[in-house]
Amino acid sequence: MKLFACTLLALACTPAPAFAQGTPIPPGIRQADRAEQQAQRDIPPPTQPRVQLDLVKLHQDAEDLARLAQTIPSDLASIQKGILPKDTLEKLKQIEKLSKNIRNSLKP
Repeated sequence: MKLFACTLLALACTPAPAFAQGTPIPPGIRQADRAEQQAQRDIPPPTQPRVQLDLVKLHQDAEDLARLAQTIPSDLASIQKGILPKDTLEKLKQIEKLSKNIRNSLKP
């Protein structure tokens, strides 16, 4: 009985050759993998193109934004008196649009 147990233990501890090898990989796939890895090393990392700022338009938008923003306090004073200037809402929309354009132009 002891001989049987020792033999069974020895067989259980010894890996079978079929399991140790795994699935064989064909040589063509190995070559393709090596070629792909080499190609990936040869390709430089992509560079982000630098967007040219249109400084003239940016400056004009900033001036328009400042000009419109200066008119809002007088419009609010009119609103306190019970008068809503008809272009106040349009001015506020234009302020938002100009601000968004300037902000998006300056984003990296």
